[in-house]
Amino acid sequence: MTTEAGKIFRQAWIAGVTRHYPGEPKPGYIATWDDTPEWERAAAGAVFEQVRHFIEISGGATRRLTREQRGRYVATCWIAQIYHRMENPKPGYVADYADLPAWQRETDADIFDAIEEHVGG
Repeated sequence: MTTEAGKIFRQAWIAGVTRHYPGEPKPGYIATWDDTPEWERAAAGAVFEQVRHFIEISGGATRRLTREQRGRYVATCWIAQIYHRMENPKPGYVADYADLPAWQRETDADIFDAIEEHVGG
């Protein structure tokens, strides 16, 4: 896992939040890479790598996934990272995809798309 992978994930997150969040997003949602907590940077890099690997081992067939399937995959990978890095996470950190606000579901799908574009899937 590289810092570059985490930064690509974070940039896609910020772009998605900026595009989809209703109103003014919380400062933490759009914090720069350097202002992002270390655990979150590590999780971002790990999720990038999980999505990258998924795209590669599927031979690029991920292009055929629906937008919801793409977003759900990112959200599920993120939840696994939260459980990996936190003993007792807040319920909102591990909410099921269906329970996420629309802006977050859209942002997660955008993240998948950004990673797919980056790896040439």
